[in-house]
Amino acid sequence: MAEAVRSLERAFELLEHLADAGGEMALSELTEASGLPMPTIYRLMRTLVNLGYVRQEPSKRYALGPRLIRLGDGAGRLLGSWARPALERLVDEVGETANMAVLEGDEVVYVAQVPSRHSMRMFTEVGRRVKPHCTGVGKALLAQLPEQRVREVLGRTGMPANTPRTLTDPDALVAELIRIREQGYAVDDEEQEIGVRCVAVPLAGAPAPTALSVSGPSVRMTRDAVSTVVPVMRDIAGRFAKELSPGR
Repeated sequence: MAEAVRSLERAFELLEHLADAGGEMALSELTEASGLPMPTIYRLMRTLVNLGYVRQEPSKRYALGPRLIRLGDGAGRLLGSWARPALERLVDEVGETANMAVLEGDEVVYVAQVPSRHSMRMFTEVGRRVKPHCTGVGKALLAQLPEQRVREVLGRTGMPANTPRTLTDPDALVAELIRIREQGYAVDDEEQEIGVRCVAVPLAGAPAPTALSVSGPSVRMTRDAVSTVVPVMRDIAGRFAKELSPGR
């Protein structure tokens, strides 16, 4: 029984390595990343392939399989419902629209939202997908990745300018991500849409890159307001992360 449990743990670890690498790895890369013997990895991957959770490409590289889609969709819906009380607290304390988003592949996906009660408010539809370079929540998600992975993502997505304030140079964004890690929050300063400012914080300890954000008109979300909002967001994000932690 103990060996079966250990094999299950290793199988999930391999799936997470695949996810961290963008969804696809060679057997040798899995061996290096996991530290497991190659025969063990081969046996586990063949089992996952047979079950549909992994597929083997013609190149012999392993990729996340289609059977994971149903699990991911269900978990995403649940995550959104679990986040709602935290987002409602954010709206109560800050007064602006609160969102939660995850990094799915190379895109930011909004999985939960509670709108502001102001008549003038920002709407970001749940399920909407955006490029990560020009949003506060996207930058908070990228800041959780190694630089090499960030550059790979940007190379695939490009960095189109949505406004004159959008960062379009990878080196400039990488430098900003360093500041974001140091200060613990990210700001979209009218980079996605003129007249809209957004602040975002990472959800530490989440199983995948996740972030909470608050967005509103720049006339209300001033730079002074951002400094007031950030401690509130950190507190609520920290409490929600504890609720999600394994073994709670």
